[in-house]
Amino acid sequence: MRSPTSLPALLLYQSERLGNHPAVRWKKHGWWYGYSWEELAERALAVAAALVSEGISPGARVGLWSENRIEWILADLGILTAGAVTVPAHAPLPARQVIQQMNHAEVQLVFVSTPAMAQALADWAAQPPTKKLVCFAADSPHAQSWPSFLSRGWQKRQQYFSELAQRLADLSRDTLATIMYTSGTTGQCKGVMLTHGNLLSNAWAMLESVQLGPQTVTLSWLPYSHIYGRLVDYYLSLAGGFQLVLAESVDSIVEDLRQVQPTSFAAVPRVYEKILDACRDDNADHQRRRLRSIFGPRIERLNSGGAPLAPAIAQAYWDAGLPLLQGYGLTETSPVVSFNRLEHNKLGTVGQAVPGVEIRIAEDGEVLVRGPNVTPGYWRHPEATQQALVDGWFHTGDLGFLDDQGFLTITGRKKDLLVLSNGKKVVPTELENLLIGSPHIEQAVVYGDGRSYLTALIVPREQTLQQLAEEHALTKLSRESLVEHDAIRNFFRSELDRLLAEQPSWEQIRQFVLLPRPFSVEAEEVTVSLKVRRQFVLDKYRSRLEALYHSAGGSG
Repeated sequence: MRSPTSLPALLLYQSERLGNHPAVRWKKHGWWYGYSWEELAERALAVAAALVSEGISPGARVGLWSENRIEWILADLGILTAGAVTVPAHAPLPARQVIQQMNHAEVQLVFVSTPAMAQALADWAAQPPTKKLVCFAADSPHAQSWPSFLSRGWQKRQQYFSELAQRLADLSRDTLATIMYTSGTTGQCKGVMLTHGNLLSNAWAMLESVQLGPQTVTLSWLPYSHIYGRLVDYYLSLAGGFQLVLAESVDSIVEDLRQVQPTSFAAVPRVYEKILDACRDDNADHQRRRLRSIFGPRIERLNSGGAPLAPAIAQAYWDAGLPLLQGYGLTETSPVVSFNRLEHNKLGTVGQAVPGVEIRIAEDGEVLVRGPNVTPGYWRHPEATQQALVDGWFHTGDLGFLDDQGFLTITGRKKDLLVLSNGKKVVPTELENLLIGSPHIEQAVVYGDGRSYLTALIVPREQTLQQLAEEHALTKLSRESLVEHDAIRNFFRSELDRLLAEQPSWEQIRQFVLLPRPFSVEAEEVTVSLKVRRQFVLDKYRSRLEALYHSAGGSG
């Protein structure tokens, strides 16, 4: 059989091949529900028919503003089946940013999750050219309801059968499938275009790399508005014919793991750090048993991406018999560029290139990528496209190096490279990885470009703060007062010195700010994949960091 040339063609192929086998499961009001491959394909066609009836033509952009839920998947598959383009927005984004992205993409219809989201877009949608809204969760005076929208699709399927068949036949690997906007709240919108061929090639490459079996069950919580979860969980399950199980929420992951007992699980480093924190024990055997018990007896591999994984965190999982494999990618590369395999893994690296992808290191240390997974460019932004794509190579903006076996190590971002006033260069992410490898430090951001020494923002782990408060009889203090207390600061001064003992003098953290609470999505300090938005955070706390350079002494 010829390989499918589009995602809808792949869905129809799996529907014919697997029929009534389970495709996707999800929980609602405490009960588990599911669709077979046949049912999934039928509903995708119904959504596509409804979109055609709404006047959505091939190539039209359709917005999708929602957290992960079964309707997200059905809407996405329906949009693609209609030959249109999915434009997802991260669920936690404020409406102003969503509107900015939807305007830039010139969407004609937006699926939203809740009536509150529909209300937030109502005035914008009413402005010419008017946009239609469809609401998943409940009836809204500002949007069509999902049940009525889907019902109309069922009724119109026969009417638009030949139209949909032609649209499916017209889809090719070069057809635009999605526009994904990169993280950020200021500046010009930057929408990454990805084709059906980009996404299919990356799914096939991952399938070949990880060698998952037909009995694979993937528990999925990573937001589909982010390319990591969308490809590594959702589209990879589509390519392999695996069962995809939607986690109820990020807060229910541990309970979902217990109930589902998956064979495969992907997350960002922050999740693995928090699970490890909950399992920490002075007795190493107890800690290993606790960690293994959380992921269940069937787990075969854990995948990490979206941000750097501290080697100490990875080592703790491997010590517990849990293969935690780190990879690397970007939205512009669909996303996976390289990945560690069970049989070929090097801690501290992001693995070897996946099949079909080439990696080259430029003279200045920048990582360049070429392959069928690379974006054709940025939506309505030819200047950015020309800067990023040169002679077929995508310039990632990341710094790194390849060893003699082709394992890639990422050392930081070109734009994040710090140059001290004495000319010494520092890659902040390397130091931050050392710091968050501590059982006492949850998050860290290093600062000091153009200054004579380094400073940092340090977020203590909750458990450590509680223990220190009890030890020093400080339990009545607020968090804000606690992190300013000399006893607490002295503890973290010693911890920083211990962690950086083997680093050169210019990589020592001379002074620091202890923060009372972790960086959050709500405060716009981290992305939806829980990656710290460095520039935003530094701008937010710049006055406090700058004050460290004017204080006396120069010690923490």
